[in-house]
Amino acid sequence: QVPVAHCFGPPGHYKRKFCTVCRKSLESPAFRCEVCELHVHTDCIPFACSDCRQCHQDGHQDQDTYHHHWREGNLSSSARCEVCKKTCGSSEVLSGMRCEWCGILAHAACYIIVTPECTFGRLRNMILPPSCVQLFSRNFSKLHCFRISENLQTESDEDDDVDGSTQGSAKDVQISTDSSKQTLKIFDGNDAVKRNQFRLISVPRIAKNEEVVEAALRAYYINDDQQEYELQTFTQQALLSDDVINRNDAAEDSNLGSVFRESVPEAWIIRAKPKDEEVIRIYPAWLKVGMAYVSLRVNKSSTTQTVIEEVLPLLGRQTECLQNFKLVEVLMGSKQVQRMVLDNQELILSRLKDIRKTSIRQMNQTRFYIVENSESIVRVNLFVGGLPPQLSPEEYTNILKDELAIKTNVVSVRHVYQAQGAVVLEISCFSEAERIYMLVKDTTVNDKPLNAVVIPEVMASKIPQNCCPLLVFVNPKSGGLKGRDLLYSFRKLLNPHQVFELTNGGPLPGFHTFSQVPSFRVLVCGGDGTVGWVLGALEEIRHKLVCSEPSVAILPLGTGNDLGRVLRWGAGYSGEDPYSVLVSVDEADDVLMDRWTILLDAEEPVEGAENGVAEPEPPKIVQMNNYCGLGIDAELSLDFHHAREEEPGKFNSRFHNKGVYVKVGLQKISHTRNLHRDIKLQVDQHEVELPSIEGLIFINIPSWGSGADLWGSESDNRFEKPRIDDGLLEVVGVTGVVHMGQVQGGFRSGIRIAQGSYFRVTLLKPIPVQVDGEPWIQAPGQIIISAAGPKVHMLKKSKQKQKKTGS
Repeated sequence: QVPVAHCFGPPGHYKRKFCTVCRKSLESPAFRCEVCELHVHTDCIPFACSDCRQCHQDGHQDQDTYHHHWREGNLSSSARCEVCKKTCGSSEVLSGMRCEWCGILAHAACYIIVTPECTFGRLRNMILPPSCVQLFSRNFSKLHCFRISENLQTESDEDDDVDGSTQGSAKDVQISTDSSKQTLKIFDGNDAVKRNQFRLISVPRIAKNEEVVEAALRAYYINDDQQEYELQTFTQQALLSDDVINRNDAAEDSNLGSVFRESVPEAWIIRAKPKDEEVIRIYPAWLKVGMAYVSLRVNKSSTTQTVIEEVLPLLGRQTECLQNFKLVEVLMGSKQVQRMVLDNQELILSRLKDIRKTSIRQMNQTRFYIVENSESIVRVNLFVGGLPPQLSPEEYTNILKDELAIKTNVVSVRHVYQAQGAVVLEISCFSEAERIYMLVKDTTVNDKPLNAVVIPEVMASKIPQNCCPLLVFVNPKSGGLKGRDLLYSFRKLLNPHQVFELTNGGPLPGFHTFSQVPSFRVLVCGGDGTVGWVLGALEEIRHKLVCSEPSVAILPLGTGNDLGRVLRWGAGYSGEDPYSVLVSVDEADDVLMDRWTILLDAEEPVEGAENGVAEPEPPKIVQMNNYCGLGIDAELSLDFHHAREEEPGKFNSRFHNKGVYVKVGLQKISHTRNLHRDIKLQVDQHEVELPSIEGLIFINIPSWGSGADLWGSESDNRFEKPRIDDGLLEVVGVTGVVHMGQVQGGFRSGIRIAQGSYFRVTLLKPIPVQVDGEPWIQAPGQIIISAAGPKVHMLKKSKQKQKKTGS
């Protein structure tokens, strides 16, 4: 497999998980890869190898067949082996294998029998296949490539690992008070000496050389034959001068005696014994079924060129020209994969010697690949948002020239989203792309900060016929902050390139990424406000999408979630298995839903102006999916909204949020207002007389205020039975807080007033208004409600479990 670096998030506590390096359980804070569920101790990170699942092509290789990406362990104890059908998981140890794409499980002894090709399992129709995604990611950290919010703790540099390494191993060894034991510092090469990065081992005082070498290799997780290594010592002064004293020729260094003399040296360094020839592995950088690598014997005269000459026939490419190939040395560090093309005249044996001298561990993580020379074109796509809206492409280019000093010979504006004030740049130089990305973060235009998102390119022509990828939007701030766990789960179950965090540039980067996909669905994880945000963005850029009417499913995370209830997705996410959520989305039914446009036209009279009316402020337009309330209902929302803005930290559970709502309501119980005197209502051009009420509510869906039925279920000769796609809105009145409480409790319904498709409300004084939970005070004037554009396609959770074929 081609090595891909891991994407470690901030350290956290992970229960019942095991470290994939030292295989011990994770008791202290540890790291987890945000893309592939690799768990590892802080102390063990330097020893983890890059093998994160490949989620995209990066211009190096182009393959359409996909093989299983096997990863060991951390399986639940109920896991069953695909091959022998017996239990293969354990909560006691790291055990069993799991494919990171299709999720099949197998014993370590059984998985080799499984057909190598991966079909992506049960979710294959909604996974965006990695071969369809291209992302030129050199220079960018993995967090940037997968648009993962950076946490201050995340960017721990190498030096942090050093400290962790020293302390961690000291903790492991427990400095022995036993006088028969000896604790030694072990370095694995010159690099470790420079950084003062050592591991501690504890060995008996009378240990033989071989035993100490074995313990030293084990401390660095090296499984090679100990006969090939030896320990050398150096003094503290030498340590400071970076000059390691080579004791190879010292007469006293004989393998017979004990390592220890009367004065025990402070520290030791592992060295590889020099060899005249070695066997090295060469990996082909193209998919070669049944052959991961070829082994080749090299001696002191072997050069890069002679290695290429010998390898090509072994890979069946003997007829090809040598000049078309190069040998690449790849260092598979856990956080970064470094590639270096070897010079044709480089002596391979001395190259190996140099690497081992630098670090034995590094040699363990180094592979050699034979690669075809290909002119790879660099094309980095960068989404830049937060710009002033409604400008021309030339004006946007000029702003970027002024603010970011972009080089127009390598940077071009590919797409412009004028209404949203966003552009997509195509950059043909890695360092320029990185410079712009970093600079955007600290740039503001018209006092508004810019944001940048690295976006992948989806090659729509490669998407299989029956595949309808799922575009996932998660609002990590919604509903008790469950969003972060969901982000992680969906990145793991799907391709991370189809999962977008809404706090990182909003819904637009996601829709742009999928703009050429012929057929896709959307899953929005968040409250009703989040759903409205995504539907609004979809409405605005529908004309730029090849699939202009994708169906939208909801995973409710907020407090109200009325739309989620109506579409059977439940009152709120409470930790269900994310895999079964995706299966439900796959099986959901397509339904249509009306959306409404609300035009708010304030007419503030100003003294001394003509006819007593000044130039009115420009009308405001908002979209509505669920309901719009005027009066008491909006006033409660507004008070709750203010309380949450004052102390956002307290509003992290649904229970607390509802408690605040009740408290706010009780304060308004004695209010007697005459809303019907302050507003006039016209429905489909007819004046409607209002009863004595405190609140007027327009409802599009049969759920209001966290699941209450405001319209009521009894039949009524005057009105049609409400539906979410009938092109009609229902108008209901409430007499006050007590009445609203009775509706919430299911004891009463609201007062049915009207049903229609076009409404005009005249406000005679400032009145609180809320649309889908977003409240404000509206100045006197007109409010016009009419049907918005085409109906939207929503996904309704299917009642009966459909029997669909498994993987």
